[in-house]
Formats: sequence, structure tokens, C-alpha cells
Amino acid sequence: MTRSAAFRAAFSPRELALLRNLSTPLKIQEFLWSIPYSADDCYRSPRSVLRDRKAHCFDGALFAAAALRQGGFRPLLVDLLPNDRDDDHVIALFRVGGHWGSVAKSNFAGLTYREPIHRNVRELALSYFEQFYNVAREKTLRGYTVPVNLERFDRINWMGSDERLQDVADALDRARKVRLVTGSMARRLAPVDERSFRAGLMGSNPDGLFKV
Repeated sequence: MTRSAAFRAAFSPRELALLRNLSTPLKIQEFLWSIPYSADDCYRSPRSVLRDRKAHCFDGALFAAAALRQGGFRPLLVDLLPNDRDDDHVIALFRVGGHWGSVAKSNFAGLTYREPIHRNVRELALSYFEQFYNVAREKTLRGYTVPVNLERFDRINWMGSDERLQDVADALDRARKVRLVTGSMARRLAPVDERSFRAGLMGSNPDGLFKV
């Protein structure tokens, strides 16, 4: 399926016009900042995010990937991987001038937009480390997946249908993983200070927090 055919299958003309208005990565991020964080136990396609005006991190990353694609970027997702005391966090990648940035939806203030200043995906993933923590104030990021290109899922209409989004989640689970933190490093980590902890949770939805 061609790119234009994939968009026609997923969105109405009015919805496409709304996507086209999100013409830069920052405008996409501002849209995601403007809608509530969802604690719903379901996946929303980009079209459903436009309709429902809410999203969790997976939904937001899918939406960002579709909007970035409309702007000429590849629809790439990376899954940031925690230890077993936190949720993972999915981000959408974009590249400008050979450097990587990201757009994301999160329940934590510090886990969203990254400027395209990172030389590689590892640098980008590491930029999330200090803000990636749980409600016990533990820094929990341990690794990340290599990018997954969502063009391969056009056949299941990932931009316009909620029906088979588990296929995308499964592909992220299967993607090659890169470790950032060794066991000895993890044992030496300091807890998050109280002010940073409170700042990161400002405006969060308590129902969407990982229960330690």
C-alpha cells in the first residue's frame, strides 16, 4: 500500500486536514500535551485519538508517528524498557539534520518531547534516564528497543483502526533490545529527590500510575 493510500484508508478528509495542521514535531507534541492522559486498558489508533481526545503513551506514540509521517518523516517507534517495577514507555522518533528527537505522551512531565540534538538512538534513550522513575522514587529505565517502522503495519490499518494494534505492541516486544544499565549500576542508583519527584508528577492521572 502506498503512503497516500494508507492515509486515505485511515482518515476522513476532515481528519487529514487536522493532521496536516500539526506540521512540525513540536505542534504534534503540543497537541498531545493538550489532551488528558488515558488510564483506559485499551489501545487507540491515531484516528481514535483524534476522536476521543485522550491517549496513553502507546496511543500517543502511534498518533505522533502518523502525524510525523504526514509531515514527511518515517513512522518509527522505540520502546523504553524499565525494570520489573515500572511501565515501559513508547516514543515516536524523528530525525533532523542527522540528529534524533522524539515526541511522546506520558503521565510524567519529563517523559515527552526531545529536541533533535541526539547523535543516535542510544543518546536519545539516555536523555530520559533521570526522569524515568516510579512512585517509589526509583530510577527504573534499563534499556530500549531498536526502532520499529510502522509502515509494515499499513496492511492492518494501524492509523485508522483499533482492531489489531496488539500486533504493533507484539512487534515492539520482539524487537532487539539494547541494555543501558548493568546490574551493578542499578544497585548504586540514588533515589529521585523529592522536588524532582513532585515536579515530574505534576498534572498526572493517578489511575495511570504503575502500582509498586
